[in-house]
Amino acid sequence: MNKALSRWIAVALLGAAGAWAQAPAPAAATEPAATAANGPPPGFVAPAEPKADDSNAARAKSQPGNNAPFWRGVRNSGEVAGVTQIPGLEKGVLIQRFERYPGSDYATAGEAWRQVRNRVIIPYGGALMLIALVAIALFYFGRGTMGHASAEGGRRIERFTPFERAAHWLNAIAFVLLGISGVVMAFGKFLLLPWMGHTVFGLVTYGLKTLHNFVGPLFAVSLVVIFFTFVKDNLPRREDWTWVKKAGGMFSDHEVPSHRFNAGEKGIFWGGVFALGLTVVVSGLVLDHLVPNLAYTRGTMQIAHMFHATGAVLMLCAFFGHIYLGTLGMRGAYKAMRTGYVSDAWAQEHHALWHDDIRAGKIPAQRSGAGAAKEPLPQARQA
Repeated sequence: MNKALSRWIAVALLGAAGAWAQAPAPAAATEPAATAANGPPPGFVAPAEPKADDSNAARAKSQPGNNAPFWRGVRNSGEVAGVTQIPGLEKGVLIQRFERYPGSDYATAGEAWRQVRNRVIIPYGGALMLIALVAIALFYFGRGTMGHASAEGGRRIERFTPFERAAHWLNAIAFVLLGISGVVMAFGKFLLLPWMGHTVFGLVTYGLKTLHNFVGPLFAVSLVVIFFTFVKDNLPRREDWTWVKKAGGMFSDHEVPSHRFNAGEKGIFWGGVFALGLTVVVSGLVLDHLVPNLAYTRGTMQIAHMFHATGAVLMLCAFFGHIYLGTLGMRGAYKAMRTGYVSDAWAQEHHALWHDDIRAGKIPAQRSGAGAAKEPLPQARQA
């Protein structure tokens, strides 16, 4: 009895399942199937397919909420400039391309320039200038002022004409102003800002930056005048090699004979005035936007600044020595540039070959207005 009842229930359930499977589906259930098979519902408008060259406005419709391509374009605008209606140079470049300057990581050009300035120029340049000043101080206290107290009586020799002295002093004043303002702009943040405060330091640096920009062209013109005025007497001669081998006699009591300018002075002329001066002047004119028909891009200005700062540091170090020898380092050197005249004894001691040419009549002892050379100088005090 139980087996028959169980068999009957199983047959009934199987029949009901078959009938349900063959029954038609309700209307509400069949509509999505029809939609999936035949296309989108009525009124539906599919967005446009995104394209690689879509504008940001078009992409906002094709890919709403996807800003990655836009920011990727900003990031790569140094390689492929973007499109903008704003006028100006580099108008489509928001972030510079990647560069590796000497001493920097591989980074965007602006960041690479910042690393060169803060990692190389500022620390190493400051250390080099400090080393030069300490070396000069040690030499002065160890060696003292060079040269003997030369007798000032008798004939005077005109070492520098009024024009030469005027050109030299104009260039020297411009150089000092540029050096002071440049050092403050480079190192003032570390040395002056902590005790000056932002307000005073901002005013000082703004004034010095303006002074630097206006004195720079004056320095450039005076440097050209200096070069053509003194280039003839700074040409190399075979006697210069003897001076170099003996270091000019700086560590002995007798100087090595030389012409109007010795090998050390010629080195300052060609290395400091010509090479470094040319580097500083050209890069400075670029930074001042005074070179015509030049594209003043950020990259151009960064490279010009690196050349300018490096050349200025080396030039300062070279002229520290020149200023020292022209003032405290050598007796009579400052007076020669101030008055233009030296004595026979001074010329014989410091520039013997030049003095010999004057005595032989190859070079005139008086090169400017006559009469002044005949006036005797007061007797010098003995050291």
